Amino acid sequence: MVSNLKGIFDSLTSSSGIQIPSFNTNNESIDRFCQARELIRSLVEEEKCFSKESGAMAFGEACALDCIYEDCFEPQPFVGKLAVTNHMLAKVNQRKGKGYVRIDRISDGSSACGFAWTWVSSDGKEEGLRGTTFIELNDDGLISYVREIPEPIYKPGDLTVELLKAVTKGAVASPPPPYETKTPRSASQVAKYLFNDVQGGDIDESMRLFEDSIVYRDFNYEEVLRGTEEVRKFIEDFSFPGIEFKPDKFDDGIYSTCFTWEVCLNGNTERTVKGISFYELDPVSRKIKYVRDVPESSIKPPPLGNLARQIRPGVGIFKGVPVGSRPGGL
Repeated sequence: MVSNLKGIFDSLTSSSGIQIPSFNTNNESIDRFCQARELIRSLVEEEKCFSKESGAMAFGEACALDCIYEDCFEPQPFVGKLAVTNHMLAKVNQRKGKGYVRIDRISDGSSACGFAWTWVSSDGKEEGLRGTTFIELNDDGLISYVREIPEPIYKPGDLTVELLKAVTKGAVASPPPPYETKTPRSASQVAKYLFNDVQGGDIDESMRLFEDSIVYRDFNYEEVLRGTEEVRKFIEDFSFPGIEFKPDKFDDGIYSTCFTWEVCLNGNTERTVKGISFYELDPVSRKIKYVRDVPESSIKPPPLGNLARQIRPGVGIFKGVPVGSRPGGL
């Protein structure tokens, strides 16, 4: 499938002499073939892998034999091509023909990519559950790893901070890590700089890379954060001794990027909270203009989320909202 897509792309841009029009001030994302992105678009939007059995089978065919699907709604990951295919078929059956998955945003990654999604009713009138999925390909262009996390139905808000502070009470602050100041120009490099280099040790340096008009969606909260003042307070609230943010897998996106992470408390690496983040840059300033963070539930499957999927299998939440009322998956 990927090779066919790439062949079409190459024939359009080289041998036939046809130019692909660019709708951006910089062509590097538009005019390069992003293998992971195009595969996922094909599987989700064309094959309907989350709502049709034929699509679920197509997803399975795109997986490596040793593929790992870490669906953080479920208690254990699915390991192996057959297990992943069966899980995709189960997802289709759970939906009962009453809805499909819409891609709201997708990173321009080639070796890996991530996408922000929303469940939509089959009549196209309601939208519901949101979440993020990260997918990594192996050297053969097959899916080798997936992490998927849906938003929690109950969003604790500031109680999250209070709980984390209680758990880490008495922790001793570590000195901020040394780093070399950089101004990365690609989304994946911005994310790596913030979380591998700065590591939360300098909030001013982190804020330098955000657009003034930043929109920040953290699914611990009902409302989005808007502007650098609200985002700064959010970062400050979660900056205290005993909490460690450990990034794991990054894609190679230029204008947008997706990456996986874990949060460790008091150095305990046996019990962590897993998550996914999606970052999108302004194409001109190359500063972060949009963020979506989604953490996993501590209970799997989460009781409210499980009940909502049984009652409203098309939208996955108890009460959907009108389609289009949350632009870009907000």
